[in-house]
Amino acid sequence: MKFPGLRKIKHYFPVSQPKPQLPSFEVRPELDTYIVGLDQTIVDVVASVSDDFLQRYDIQKGLSNLVEHAKANVIYQELVAKQAISDHFAGGTIGNTIHNYSVLADDKSVLLGVMSANIALGSPAYHYVCHTSSKVDMNHLQGVAGDIGRGITMITPDGERTFVIDPSDMDQLEPDYIPTDIIAAASAFVVSAYPLRASGQPIQQAMHKALEDAKAHQVPVVMSLGTRHLVEENREQIISTIKNYVNVLAMNELEAEALTGFSDPLKAAEAILDHTDMVLITAGPEGLYLCGHTDDSVKRESSNPIKSASLADFNLYEFSRPMLRQYCQQPLKVYSHIDPYLGGPERIKNTNGAGDGALSAILHDMAANHFHKQVQPLSGKHEMPYLAYSSFAQICKYANRVSYEILVQNAPRLSKGLPEREDSLEEAYWER
Repeated sequence: MKFPGLRKIKHYFPVSQPKPQLPSFEVRPELDTYIVGLDQTIVDVVASVSDDFLQRYDIQKGLSNLVEHAKANVIYQELVAKQAISDHFAGGTIGNTIHNYSVLADDKSVLLGVMSANIALGSPAYHYVCHTSSKVDMNHLQGVAGDIGRGITMITPDGERTFVIDPSDMDQLEPDYIPTDIIAAASAFVVSAYPLRASGQPIQQAMHKALEDAKAHQVPVVMSLGTRHLVEENREQIISTIKNYVNVLAMNELEAEALTGFSDPLKAAEAILDHTDMVLITAGPEGLYLCGHTDDSVKRESSNPIKSASLADFNLYEFSRPMLRQYCQQPLKVYSHIDPYLGGPERIKNTNGAGDGALSAILHDMAANHFHKQVQPLSGKHEMPYLAYSSFAQICKYANRVSYEILVQNAPRLSKGLPEREDSLEEAYWER
């Protein structure tokens, strides 16, 4: 796999060794390094409409409207007839995340969910496959007779965005289509909180089985929260899931407030770390926070300017590497923050997917650590059971850079990887 950042030669994986087997697009658990994601497969459609259009279909402006499949088809066909559709994007929080992971790592990932058994030109499934990296293994998807989900973003002349959600068959994923052997050998399992609101749908049971499989085989579980309203409506269920299964939690500042009651990201992170091992909070123009645990015996002080906010000197140990709290004899909470890359883009073209991009960078670093431990088990990089390859500060830089690339393009998915990022003086701590 491609490592995140520039590394000294003794820490490189052996890319020059001949490969005895032909390349395979399908994941081989015994040979490959990969992550697994479970998602409600959905395609995002962007269209320009009038206020009259919304009124005619009884769609509430500026809100997210759940629409039954037949009505959504009528709406979609009229948009096609009027040539009002500007773009189709493969969507889904986890679909975006694992696609971006595969682009960044130039390596495999596995998508679990549903897919139309018969894919027609121009159908949601067609656009989903077209806009997903070929390194995402979709061989374990469950075939369904109907369509995958469709989310239509309707933009009125005043710039207001209104959403029409057509679930179709995206929640019909059965537990039988969760491959335990694939999850057991993964570097991480990633899921969003969205399936938790699909009451009575098979995807809830499928998600539970996947979480149980990951927990049983000590595979780190990463969860993205979704939206503020989702957290508010399902708060107790989400907190229970976090306590029982989740190691890394990703959210924006609004979702963090809904979960903890704290509007300050640092205070929210401090509270969340009582229930999980690491947390990513994206805070728009304030940048992003990455917080977690390390053992007091291996803490490393930062040479960056020390910051104070609601927590004094909060980034003092940001050169430390993340660990699962259960492996820390003396757990220490570590906080790192970074301002937007280059102050943020001059013109933001798209905010959808920026948080997913940051999460994909974290997953890449976690997978790199998993791979390096397999090929260099005696390296000083693994003197402790670290969760990631890099320090909190370095991962922040990487996540920040990926978010920037999403913000300056129209789509939530990367089309190409990033140029190699620069490593700072902190690497002297970790080069043995």
